[in-house]
Amino acid sequence: MSAVEETKQNRTLPASVAKTKASSSSSFVNSLLRLLSSVRFGIVQLILLVTACMIGMIKMQQSVEGFDKYYADLMPAEQFLYGGLGFFDIYHSWYFNTLLLVLSLNIILASIDRFPGAWIYIKKKKLEASRPYILNQKPHAEAKVENESLKQVAERLSAEARKLGMKPTLTEKDGRTYFFAERGAWNRLGAYAVHVALLTIFLGGFLTAQFGRTGQMKLMPGLTSSDMQQLNYSLDGITPVAVDLPFKIYCTDIQQKLIRADGSIDASNTLDWLTRIVITDETGQREGLVHMNAPLDYRGYRFFQASFDPQGSARNVTLKLTPQAGGEPLMVSVARGGSQTLADGTKIEFLNFFSDFTLNGNRPDNNSNDYDKPAVQLRVTTPSGEQKTVYAFQMELPDGAPVGAPFGGYKYRLMDFERVPLAHVLSIQHDPGKRIVYLGFFLLPLTLCAVFFFSHQRVWALLEEKEQGVINITLGGSTNRNRLAFEDRFKKLASTVSGEIIEVEQS
Repeated sequence: MSAVEETKQNRTLPASVAKTKASSSSSFVNSLLRLLSSVRFGIVQLILLVTACMIGMIKMQQSVEGFDKYYADLMPAEQFLYGGLGFFDIYHSWYFNTLLLVLSLNIILASIDRFPGAWIYIKKKKLEASRPYILNQKPHAEAKVENESLKQVAERLSAEARKLGMKPTLTEKDGRTYFFAERGAWNRLGAYAVHVALLTIFLGGFLTAQFGRTGQMKLMPGLTSSDMQQLNYSLDGITPVAVDLPFKIYCTDIQQKLIRADGSIDASNTLDWLTRIVITDETGQREGLVHMNAPLDYRGYRFFQASFDPQGSARNVTLKLTPQAGGEPLMVSVARGGSQTLADGTKIEFLNFFSDFTLNGNRPDNNSNDYDKPAVQLRVTTPSGEQKTVYAFQMELPDGAPVGAPFGGYKYRLMDFERVPLAHVLSIQHDPGKRIVYLGFFLLPLTLCAVFFFSHQRVWALLEEKEQGVINITLGGSTNRNRLAFEDRFKKLASTVSGEIIEVEQS
């Protein structure tokens, strides 16, 4: 071999190798796409995803209240194994999201791969069918009709097809009449509608898992908050994290409807908790009420009644004011955080309430959460502008007691009050995928019914005039499901041929 020939051969080698590598790469990509679009592969992914969901239902998730006790009761080996596998937070685990992504990709690729074949049934209908093709259908039939024209027989078949809910089409070609009728062609696309419903559910679930937020907000009348406390759960413990809200919440009032008005404020004596709020954002203000079994929705956030501060307080108080100069006592009601002005100009403001009054040094405080020694702290301003903090007790105090001493010409006593907790705790949930999931679950049963309770039914007929006055008719049909109902419809259509039925063969 000459040096020139050897050089040419060496130059062509890299191109051949590159071509082989490109072919190998293309073959690998095609094999991967075939796998990802395989129905069997999709079923395997679906089984794995359902299995992961079942694990999430069996094993308590770390975001559920009471997980710390559940986790402490497990053996160390269980804690290590389940924690390492991510079973305690499976819906946020990498493999759950991977399964969701791969299954969604499988559904999309399978739909793309098979949609053209289904679309042909709608776009390019087979209006003409040969005799061998018709006889290959099940069911099929043959008949002979005498003393009628092709047009008459075709019109009779068309009329009966319309009665059976089928849309007929007649085609004449080379002295033959081709009859075609069908119903439910859209059923061929039903599977893709199911795919859309499933993908909608997956999308909503993914958005909720990745961007959903749940937290709590403690509200007292007169206070404003613009963030909620979200609890981050982990195997190491619970960590509260402040999450900013896109609006501000101002609490105007809290109320508790009790079974016994003079009873405790615990849940066993409660009919309902009511929290009145004002939400402020760039669009303005909106008043809202949150109470038991009636959450409030705003901008994708939902507010629930979650719990309350067990410290007893009062929503409003009724005071008895006895004039020092003599005369009839006055009965005055003051709301929590509010004030009242008497006829003589004396102003009384509600500052604080103590369910079980005690002095902690020189500072008033609660000795317990119960209503043992209720008292209200007031700020009294006389008409002359003199101001002082006074206390009104429910119990009768001696005249010389300094803590209940008269001021501004009146002696003050607490006569009645409406019991409420010190504060309410609202649970705030932001679920961006909720409506998408609801839409998916609404579509899924509808699309499944469309797939399994309806079918694409087609009937062909070939009408041929073999000899003068004699017409041969060959009928055949097919359906993609619900064959028994279709065969009954086919028999009715075949019976309209007023001639001798030579053969009827069913599946």
